[in-house]
Amino acid sequence: MLGPGKADLLAMISETGSIAAAGRRMGMSYKRAWSLVDVMNSMFKAPLVASSRGGASHGGATLTETGEQVLALYRSLESKSRAGAEQEIQELEDLAAETTGKDVDMAQEK
Repeated sequence: MLGPGKADLLAMISETGSIAAAGRRMGMSYKRAWSLVDVMNSMFKAPLVASSRGGASHGGATLTETGEQVLALYRSLESKSRAGAEQEIQELEDLAAETTGKDVDMAQEK
């Protein structure tokens, strides 16, 4: 229903006010970003993202109240999960292969 990528997309839409800009920042096409928004909007009782068409008014997108709630709940769940799984995370990191700084930066962005 919702994972880290979709949560990041919601956060980017909130930050940029645009589905297209959010998608570009995440390295995805507008079509892919819109498709994910459409899926998320259909999976909840109320839409998570409200958008208006482009043109002279330039359009835009915002998170709805439900979208803001869903994102906040997901981030809270994510934080609590990490805190409860510190040992396992450390063990996985200990088993992970050495990476370059760029690989680490990219992993943290996801």
